[in-house]
Amino acid sequence: MGTAVFAFYLFAVTLVTAGLFTVISRNPVHSVLWLILSFLSAAGLFVLLGAEFVAMLLIIVYVGAVAVLFLFVVMMLDVDFAELKAEMSKYMPLALLIGVVILMQLGIAFGVWEASEQAVALRAAVAAEAAGLSNTEMLGRILYDDYLLQFQLSGLVLLVAMIGAIVLTLRHRSDVKRQNAVSQMMRDPALAMEIKDVKPGQGL
Repeated sequence: MGTAVFAFYLFAVTLVTAGLFTVISRNPVHSVLWLILSFLSAAGLFVLLGAEFVAMLLIIVYVGAVAVLFLFVVMMLDVDFAELKAEMSKYMPLALLIGVVILMQLGIAFGVWEASEQAVALRAAVAAEAAGLSNTEMLGRILYDDYLLQFQLSGLVLLVAMIGAIVLTLRHRSDVKRQNAVSQMMRDPALAMEIKDVKPGQGL
């Protein structure tokens, strides 16, 4: 067994195990830590595939930002997880039914899976075309040349989703004092200031 094969099995087993413990862990902090381990294992698999840029992106974005944000939210918010689990148990039969349906669909899909005779030739053509180019350059060519419209549309969908989440969760409270930047910029200095002539020995 070569080093690359051993590393593949190591990362693959670690990824599956960490993903399983992410779901079944009772402590939410432990779940986030297992999630970080699964991200690191997936990054290792990307490195073995030659996609170093995607691997580093996975570590920087998901491990360095998203997973750490999850960890801070779980540790700082006072969430009653016992109550959440009690409510979740009511939907367990439906969740199990959906899980069985998904497993059946996967079994049907992989049961009729056949490798195309042209797959090897197509992979060799892509490898020959990418010869001499870095992983980052090839990814940039694919995103901004071949799939530019799809890339821009996906960004537009994410922007609309972000705006929708902000609008749905925005709550204006009357008891909170808010800053109005427009009124501050449009104010008249002559009306905003008043000069008092204070006599000696007297107060305002």
